[in-house]
Amino acid sequence: MKTDYTVEVYKKDKRYKNGRKFFGKFDLVDFEEDNIEGYINKTHNLNSTFVIEIYPTWISRHNHLTGEEFKERYDTPYFCSPSSETFWST
Repeated sequence: MKTDYTVEVYKKDKRYKNGRKFFGKFDLVDFEEDNIEGYINKTHNLNSTFVIEIYPTWISRHNHLTGEEFKERYDTPYFCSPSSETFWST
């Protein structure tokens, strides 16, 4: 099934606390998850010093105030999401 995905690429680097440095973020529209890693490696020529993390771009959440379901990006900060109480308590 084709879906929108976001790929985060990190470079392995021991100078950082978590052992990797953020390299880039790529949005892919209408892709199958099985084909993403090969596509990224082919187009960006990444080697074994890179780590690839794949996320579905859009996730379903429920509005905290109305209870309606909506879609938002996976990386939306919690306090900026209508699904959180902190969004509505300003």
